[in-house]
Amino acid sequence: MHGPTYSTKELLARLVAFDTTSHKSNIEIQRFIEDYLVQHGISCTLVPTDDGEKASLFATIGPQDVPGVALSGHTDVVPVTGQVWDSDPFNMTERDGRLYGRGTADMKGFLACVLAAAPQFKSRNLKVPIHIAFSYDEEIGCVGVRPMIARLGKSLPRPRMVLVGEPTSMAVVDAHKGPVRWQITISGRAAHSSMAPLGVNTIHYAGTIIEELKRIESELKAETGDNRFDPPYATLQITQISGGTASNIIPVTCTLGFEIRATPGLDIASIEERLNRFTQTQCLPAMRAVAPEADISIHQSNRVPPFGADRNSEVVMLALKLAQQNDTHAVSYATEAGLFQDAGAPSVVCGPGDIAQAHTANEWIAEKELVRCSDFLMRLADWASA
Repeated sequence: MHGPTYSTKELLARLVAFDTTSHKSNIEIQRFIEDYLVQHGISCTLVPTDDGEKASLFATIGPQDVPGVALSGHTDVVPVTGQVWDSDPFNMTERDGRLYGRGTADMKGFLACVLAAAPQFKSRNLKVPIHIAFSYDEEIGCVGVRPMIARLGKSLPRPRMVLVGEPTSMAVVDAHKGPVRWQITISGRAAHSSMAPLGVNTIHYAGTIIEELKRIESELKAETGDNRFDPPYATLQITQISGGTASNIIPVTCTLGFEIRATPGLDIASIEERLNRFTQTQCLPAMRAVAPEADISIHQSNRVPPFGADRNSEVVMLALKLAQQNDTHAVSYATEAGLFQDAGAPSVVCGPGDIAQAHTANEWIAEKELVRCSDFLMRLADWASA
């Protein structure tokens, strides 16, 4: 079969034109990708959400009975709300060798490179298959890739290894931090502010918990870190707080949100246990002495595992060979690599574009980055054919 032929730049323009902001559906872009691949004789499997509004896509090029190399990327982008752009963010614009548009760097540039290479992959006599794994809702906690990963080794083949094409300027990244997020809900008792002892002030106890979180933050900062990361230690930040209804009412509820950007090997469970123990011993006894119904719940709302590959693993060695580099790097942002690796598919991160351009107004990718990525993918095809 001979489907339509597009250049990488033409495909990127097509992909940018789909507004796949995370709160919107990505079905149209996945249908476009599926149709394009099917026209080239590449069968696809969609993994939809229950309501059918979103889907991941998995495709295999080459033999079906051999574990292959997956090229992983996400189709969603962050909002442009509140940003001032010099051009329409969903109409790719070229200026001075740069391609501007939402998602050009993060990470539709990589998707376009993969799709442009797919017909060439198809024309090769691949001994090792090349898989395509495009997800949704990566930007809101790597949500969409999880149902697809759950099917690996069952209705979908488990890849031998995974190349995640997040923007690294084509450097090989073998480690990154992982965001773990919690919500704390504090329930007390309301009272007139003139009769404060009759109530349980949840904002007061939120302050007590914040002080403990600050102590944990200081301890994380003091621990011996990995100087490949910037900063070289796990970070903790209180990111949300909400409570109270009026200045003359003792606040009956207060909620806190906090996040740890965990380094590989950090014992997250022990931190959560410590915080639970602190609230049980330092907060709840005094709260329940006034209001037996008082409570504090600590809920882990999202977790993207930190990622650390074996530097001598097959996937890292292959990525270095394909990228024609000798050294690996670590980054502080998160990707889907840790989720694939935890599911038994060794991973590495390497893709076109600069992370500094991601999520910004006038987001752009250098056209030369697309060329470097396309060369990388052609070397992958040579390896998979050998």
